[in-house]
Amino acid sequence: MKLIPLDKSWIIRMGVLDLLYGHPDIALFLNTQTDLSDDLLALKRACNTWYTNNPTNVGESATLYRFLQFASWKLNLNKSFIIEGTLKERKLNQDSSIINLSQQKLLNLPDEPTSQWASAAVLLGDKIRLVNAPHKLNLTYDAVDHWHNQSQQGKHWEVREDTTIRAQAQTFLTIFRGKPADFIPLQAEDYCFSRTFNYISKEDGLLQWPTLSGHESNRFEEMEKVMVSAKNGQEIISKDHRVIQAIVMWGLINKTPIQIVHPNAVSKSWPQFWKFIETAQSNSNLSSIL
Repeated sequence: MKLIPLDKSWIIRMGVLDLLYGHPDIALFLNTQTDLSDDLLALKRACNTWYTNNPTNVGESATLYRFLQFASWKLNLNKSFIIEGTLKERKLNQDSSIINLSQQKLLNLPDEPTSQWASAAVLLGDKIRLVNAPHKLNLTYDAVDHWHNQSQQGKHWEVREDTTIRAQAQTFLTIFRGKPADFIPLQAEDYCFSRTFNYISKEDGLLQWPTLSGHESNRFEEMEKVMVSAKNGQEIISKDHRVIQAIVMWGLINKTPIQIVHPNAVSKSWPQFWKFIETAQSNSNLSSIL
């Protein structure tokens, strides 16, 4: 069983491009996969409804919602969307006029600090490439170039593994062996892991990735609360997948039982997470599980 998931951010970008250009590749690919993250299951549902008049259920995927909502506005498709779970509690722009804004302005929408609207503009054909763009916007630039290059050669786009989760998993396993491990947080999705294992402070996280206050939780506050709860032997009530993954790994290394109220939340990004933890606990050859 493969314990490191596919890069959902990359695949969602490939999938949206396939939907926009009428390519069947994403639907064919997802139909062959098992252990899909919740966000990729939402993309799979979108493949079944995008060319119909039925609402598209994006689940808890803010990325998929913003990409497809932007496309609906830009292409005058008048699509409707179903959102679920923590996405209902997040700030989601409803002003269709943002399709006329530059990427720079989309990056600075009032009360919605995210690069996803700017990425949506790029997926919909914006050719501008900003210098010093956020990590996920740079990912979108790479995704668009890759998709078009492969298409021009008559090839399918290529799948990527989630290198962010792999780096965190490898660091965790090194520490679990009792060895020192260096870890450099490279992007916002590294924050929860980095904060839990003292590779970054809350203050530095706020400076580097202020948009984390508007994810599944306010991750700056959520991590502080969860770390206190874990050390005090209290239940972890967070529904944030990154928070849960980080604190469970911390508990295993520190031999501290962690009680998770919403264990299925990890399926949003790492559906194999609990199998990874189980295997790490029982496998003497830890490197083999990656």
